[in-house]
Amino acid sequence: MSSQEQNPPTLASLRAGRQKLRAPHTQPTPDSAPGTQSSLLFGSGESPAREVPSTQPATPAISPRPTLPERRIWTVAKLVGTIRQQIETTHTDIWVEGEISNCRPAPSGHIYFTLKDADAQLPVVLFRRQAQLLRFRPADGLAVLVRGRISVYESRGQLQLIAETMEPRGAGSLQLAFEQLKARLLAEGLFDASRKRPLPAFPHCVGIVTSPAGAVIRDIVTVVRRRHARLNLLVYPAVMQGASSPGSVAAGIRWFNQNASLVDLIVIARGGGSIEDLACFNNEALARIIAASELPVVSAIGHETDFTIADFVADLRAPTPSAAAELITSAQHRIEERVDSLSLRVRRAIRLQLLEARQRYARLSAHTVLRRLSDSINRRGQRIDELSLRLERASSRHLRLRADRLRFLNDRLRRQDVGLRLAASHRRVDRATSRLDRAASDAISRRRARLHAATARLQALSPLRVLARGYALVYAENGTLLRSTAETAPGQTIRARLASGTLSARVTASNSTENSSS
Repeated sequence: MSSQEQNPPTLASLRAGRQKLRAPHTQPTPDSAPGTQSSLLFGSGESPAREVPSTQPATPAISPRPTLPERRIWTVAKLVGTIRQQIETTHTDIWVEGEISNCRPAPSGHIYFTLKDADAQLPVVLFRRQAQLLRFRPADGLAVLVRGRISVYESRGQLQLIAETMEPRGAGSLQLAFEQLKARLLAEGLFDASRKRPLPAFPHCVGIVTSPAGAVIRDIVTVVRRRHARLNLLVYPAVMQGASSPGSVAAGIRWFNQNASLVDLIVIARGGGSIEDLACFNNEALARIIAASELPVVSAIGHETDFTIADFVADLRAPTPSAAAELITSAQHRIEERVDSLSLRVRRAIRLQLLEARQRYARLSAHTVLRRLSDSINRRGQRIDELSLRLERASSRHLRLRADRLRFLNDRLRRQDVGLRLAASHRRVDRATSRLDRAASDAISRRRARLHAATARLQALSPLRVLARGYALVYAENGTLLRSTAETAPGQTIRARLASGTLSARVTASNSTENSSS
């Protein structure tokens, strides 16, 4: 690019040069060298005015004619493009702080917004590739720090900032992204208690999405074996930290849902860590996979003070992985404790009843004991007779019902006899065959009559019938049908078609019907 394009003339420089041209010419000062004078030269690419020494001798009688500035005409596109190149060269990497306003996400994935403060505003564009890397969602009123480069949008001649990265001021980007996603999913109802499903009280197998090499799975196995030795554990090995963690955990949830017959519920387990380590569980796609799971999901991520989006979406949040193991085995553990308590109560009740029985037995005489024993035996015998009678009646009634059912089935079987059904089918086939024969015969008779009538009409319209009455068809030598004597001349050969055969003749004379009539 030439120096003229890099330093285009401004309106102020042109006005300054024009004022100097309009000023009255003055003689050289005594300080000037003898035999020299100066003149003003203007150029589109140089300074507005400069002095150039002249080698001609001074002539006081004739004043020199000033030189007019050279006019440089710019197109709008060329001028805006030159400015854009200069700005992009000098402002390649800058940080700008301000407040977002007029934020407009486009369907293409780009985000357009205005960065402003109390005194000025600057349009900003964040292209789709950079927007996908943001950990939070830009919104109006959010104070941010933007890194990018200055450019000019040539179609509008508008200065704009092309953003590369952006981070919120105040709260960290991870915390802001967490709060924004939490508010959005809360508005959609994914955190509602009404959609939370209860855990199965006695699961046979539990699917665990975790790292098989960590201490988490060993803690879970230890707790489960101590509290519920018959519970099976099925582990899906997943990446529990880093950018690939959300997709790996989501794949484990999908696999257990596709094989729902293997497990009764799913546990997502991970040990504690910093907010950056647990940020992968604040992923929106992972949250929606957990919400859409057909199996109940238990979130056991981090420590009791750690909260993630997965905790809010899951059907149950456990403070730690060990606590999750206790929760899924709580029903079995409570039953064992209840059984022990009831067993103790039963033993106490039996001892009390034995004590009371011994006391009653001591107060009773042998005769009274025998009489009561005899009455008890008689009542038992009477009860046996009553039950025997009821059993006999029930047996006879059952046999009678079975006999009636057997007769009914025999009647149905006789009605469904194959021979009878075949005979009936043969009769129906014979009747259908006779009807088909009659219909075919009637159709053939009708069509034969129509054929005879059509043949008679065709013969009546046949030209051969006309020839049979004495007429003939006369053709010229070239085979064309003659309709007038004007179409032939004497000496030509003609051919006549009769009702039976043809003959050839030579025209000796022709007589027109019109001539004869005239």
